[in-house]
Amino acid sequence: MSLFGSLYVGNSGLQTSQNALNATAHNLTNVDTTGFTRQQTLLGTRQYITISRNPAAISNMQYGLGVNFSAVRQVRDVFLDKTYRRESGRSMFYEVSSDALDEVQTLLGEFNGKDFQTAMDNLWTSVQELAKDPSSSVTQGLLVQRAAEFIQRASAVYDDLNSYQDSLNTQVKQQVDTINAYGKQILELNRQISKIEAGGIEHANDLRDTRNQILDELGKLCNISYSENAFGEVSVQIEGTDFVKGGLCYEIGLDIDSTTGFYTPFWPQNAEYTLMADGSKKYDITYAKVFNLNQTISSTLGTDIGGLKATLLARGDHRANYSDIQKDYDSISQSIMMNIQAEFDQLIHNVVTKINEVLAKASDPERGYLCDKDGSPLQLFQKMTTDGYVKGTDANGNEVWIYQEEDFDSPDSMYTLGNLKVNTNLLQEPSMLGFMTVDGKADYATAEALKAVFTEESYTLNPNVQTKTNFVGYYKDLVSQVATSGSVFYSIFENQSATVEATFAAREQVVGVSSDEELSNMIRFQNGFNASSRYINVISEMLEHLINSLGY
Repeated sequence: MSLFGSLYVGNSGLQTSQNALNATAHNLTNVDTTGFTRQQTLLGTRQYITISRNPAAISNMQYGLGVNFSAVRQVRDVFLDKTYRRESGRSMFYEVSSDALDEVQTLLGEFNGKDFQTAMDNLWTSVQELAKDPSSSVTQGLLVQRAAEFIQRASAVYDDLNSYQDSLNTQVKQQVDTINAYGKQILELNRQISKIEAGGIEHANDLRDTRNQILDELGKLCNISYSENAFGEVSVQIEGTDFVKGGLCYEIGLDIDSTTGFYTPFWPQNAEYTLMADGSKKYDITYAKVFNLNQTISSTLGTDIGGLKATLLARGDHRANYSDIQKDYDSISQSIMMNIQAEFDQLIHNVVTKINEVLAKASDPERGYLCDKDGSPLQLFQKMTTDGYVKGTDANGNEVWIYQEEDFDSPDSMYTLGNLKVNTNLLQEPSMLGFMTVDGKADYATAEALKAVFTEESYTLNPNVQTKTNFVGYYKDLVSQVATSGSVFYSIFENQSATVEATFAAREQVVGVSSDEELSNMIRFQNGFNASSRYINVISEMLEHLINSLGY
């Protein structure tokens, strides 16, 4: 090889060492940058020049042209990436569920410094006092007062549950907006990365870091799968449906329930729609929902991944009441808010209707005993929207008061929170209760019957609970159930957090920057640069000596 050709060898060493030093410096600069992936310099040999070929020789006579700077690649482990994103999504699922139960426990335990349990105990105490002296205007007034307090605090708790449900609904919209924003960013990064890497020489590593960070965040919100094509573009699927593919981002739409205002994420591209007169589209999302919330939640089935799904499950799809337990409990059992709303409303419904039943059985319209001012059987608790009794006729044509049965398809006919009040006439005149028999004696039997309502152990939280309890025990069981469920979810969350941390640590060992290792590389490449520089100086001196010696 000529001396002039030798200069190319030295030059390649200088260029390669300089590029490797730049990559090392870039790693050190970003040692604490979130989402940065360690970059590794790949070196290779330049093409050899063949001087002569000798079939008898072991190899041809060749000389090299130096070292080649092949590429700067990211050091990542695809398996650890997918594991981390799946486990972080599962961790967020249980974190959201645990937080929701903590909030519910707070709402059930406190209301303006006084818990609902106090209102329940006070109502029970007033019934006990009434049983001691039913004819006393004091005990009668206390019962009505405590009943009003009971409904007021129960309504406040239920309203707070509804408000938190609305808060979860707001979070649904925020999370969907965030997911759509991530999709647009991935689409733009795909375009930039494919443009930069189109020549096959340069690698858009920093852009890939940004995209990987977005995939990490997206994996927390929903169950994703993804793949990269030959052009460096990543396709993303959410719950098995295309989200980012090719040059398109299929944004998630939000259907708004006209009654509750609840958002339901759906895929517009999969939904049928009707074009309205104003040019808007009315979607039928029956077969286009992003999440199937009827699936059994299980780690084995992979149905417990993503904060958005957990938020939707916690919120539910409507305001639940006691009728949901009796109609189809399975449809609300997996929703934290709907389950608590229904069980709490069931307690109030049972208390209200059982007390009214006792008064109705003792009512005597002929002498006006335990009757309201219009002559109907006296109700301590009334519906706001419809009457409890209406006038009708019996088989003999006699005018009678007929009890209006509850209809699950007609909320106005139900004794449910939001439709309850204490009898206004009783609030103004508690002595209407009377509790005096025909012979003028105190009606201890009716008072004892009211007392038995609270001590009878015939109520369960839901069809899946076998142990029966009384009213006071029912509420304690409800609070205990929330606390137990919250503890279970939090325990799972803690275990998942440990798994996520272990996976993250394993991934950091691969993608993380080690300052000691990079400093070692810097010394190595610096020495390579110095050696190449000295090599060029030697070749230069030799050329200078030859030229001067030959007299040129």
